[in-house]
Amino acid sequence: MLDKKFIRENIELVKENSKNRLANVDIDNFVALDKRVRDLEKEINDLRERRNKSSKKKPSPEEILEMKEVGKNIKKLEEEKIEKETQLKEIWMAIPNMTHKDVLVSLDEEENPVVEIFLEPTKFDFEARDHVKLSEINDLIDFNRATKVSGAKFYYLKNELALMEFALIQYALEVVTKHGFIPFSTPDLAKREVLEGLGFNPRGESTQVYNIENNDLCLVGTAEITMGGYHMNEILEKKELPKKYVAVSHCFRTEAGSYSKFSKGIFRVHQFTKVEMFQYVIPEKSEEAHKELLEIEKEIFMGLQIPFRVVDHCTADLGAPSIRTFDLEAWMPGKPNKEGGMGDWAEITSTSNCTDYQSRGLNVKYKKENNEKEYLHMLNGTAVAVSRALIAIVENFQQEDGSIEIPKVLKKYMPDNLEKISRKK
Repeated sequence: MLDKKFIRENIELVKENSKNRLANVDIDNFVALDKRVRDLEKEINDLRERRNKSSKKKPSPEEILEMKEVGKNIKKLEEEKIEKETQLKEIWMAIPNMTHKDVLVSLDEEENPVVEIFLEPTKFDFEARDHVKLSEINDLIDFNRATKVSGAKFYYLKNELALMEFALIQYALEVVTKHGFIPFSTPDLAKREVLEGLGFNPRGESTQVYNIENNDLCLVGTAEITMGGYHMNEILEKKELPKKYVAVSHCFRTEAGSYSKFSKGIFRVHQFTKVEMFQYVIPEKSEEAHKELLEIEKEIFMGLQIPFRVVDHCTADLGAPSIRTFDLEAWMPGKPNKEGGMGDWAEITSTSNCTDYQSRGLNVKYKKENNEKEYLHMLNGTAVAVSRALIAIVENFQQEDGSIEIPKVLKKYMPDNLEKISRKK
């Protein structure tokens, strides 16, 4: 969440930023509600002080009647305050973070600038297959039985692909931990207050979150949630920072509103495994930390020898908590492109600098040398989203006969240093 004082003092700037980020939020109403809440607090406190003074002496019958009226007024004002605070919070949570000065201002999310490319798109001297066909002929994914058991957009990984999931996790952890990140395995559930504090919307038709019925728990869509909530309501010592974590978790997403997006096979599913990096840093170090997360993501996919490009999100494509976001987009030979052919780029990782937006929502601070307390900065980055990484590997390493070579860096994590997935059908 943005600092309320900052919003009050920069109304037009916040309005313009919200517009650039396609956030439909009423800043004027926020300011009016904020003022009313503060006025109510003053009125309530004044009435309480008046009642406290009266209670220190023996009241007259008239004063007793007067204090009863004061009590009624306090209750009435408190009820209004709760109502206004609820309305205020709803708007406050919808106001996006401010935007990094180097981010492209655009109302078209397709205009994300490409800042770097690693390897040229893979070319074949045969007709390339997509990961669904390759999985069928190599007996790697079972969609039909998953639909029978769990519903559409679930899947079973089988044979070598099931083993490769764990190989990718081990590989990603090995790369990330050598950079000083502490490994975690996290819960798959988190309280609604944690999601809200981080800027995720657990309610409404457009939510991506699975809520647990008759409970305040939600299935997490990323370990950013569980690691972001890890230090909720804590004050960290400056000497402890940065805190660098890498977490393995299952991720659950409803994929509401994604009907028009590419979703074939395991590209856009309800459940997948992800290795997520997370950092808590002092404010002046967040730019440096963001660069580190991006460099580690690049290191992982350079090691896999997957062609990718780095894109810098424009304002229209930024999530509410982020001041700046970079994605790696891998080349996927089996993805349809706009020209009607096959082969296109697709997101495989994302890293965001959320500055103090999330730490304010979760009340995470650090103590400076002078004992002053300040909100720290929080950042996240995907090490490996397993399902999409598997697509990139299967499609880029396919052979003419339908077999699939295994990336060199993964072989040591496969049984008997397996080098190839041989065709089975």
